[in-house]
Amino acid sequence: MDTTHLQAADRFVVSQKTTVMTNQYVVSSARSDGSAGEVVAFAQQELMALKEQVIIYTDESRDRVLCTIEADQAMDMGAVYAVRDENGEPIGSFREKIMTSLLRSTWVLEQPGLAELTGRERNAALAVLRRVWDFLPATEFVPFAWPRHFDFAEGDTRWMAVERKFGLRDCYLVDIAGSGLDRRLAIAQAVALDALQ
Repeated sequence: MDTTHLQAADRFVVSQKTTVMTNQYVVSSARSDGSAGEVVAFAQQELMALKEQVIIYTDESRDRVLCTIEADQAMDMGAVYAVRDENGEPIGSFREKIMTSLLRSTWVLEQPGLAELTGRERNAALAVLRRVWDFLPATEFVPFAWPRHFDFAEGDTRWMAVERKFGLRDCYLVDIAGSGLDRRLAIAQAVALDALQ
């Protein structure tokens, strides 16, 4: 799918693939029922890299880069993740708000020419419950049953929602309401919500 058609799409499905040494995600256009349609991107993250980096290709052949995500520092805490196109030109960036995320995961998404978008977990009570779950003994191999959903908004105006579907594999439905939001940046942020958390 070329960039023009990609920009016209409003819904995507992001599904994690099971691999050993990398995190891989298949991004598809979403059908009306929320199931995966045509593949529009394929993301890969090396797990042992010094600085976080995710390469997003146009498909699973990995012949052409759609965009990249790269941290500005080796430490994840406080890192700003730059999203660049295939030529290395900036598309936008995002970062996690560390202090706010202690209770409820919160991200800031920035694209030149648009207002800053704040993305936070939709359900504050579930966010706190998930953090308590992480501290309970013997739960490291038992996944938290309730999925996380994120809303990215400018004030009261929602631009994007990322909703995790129920299932054993990580799978997300991405709904974009703002036509001016670069779909490559939206896809990169959706992948990062799983890969970088």
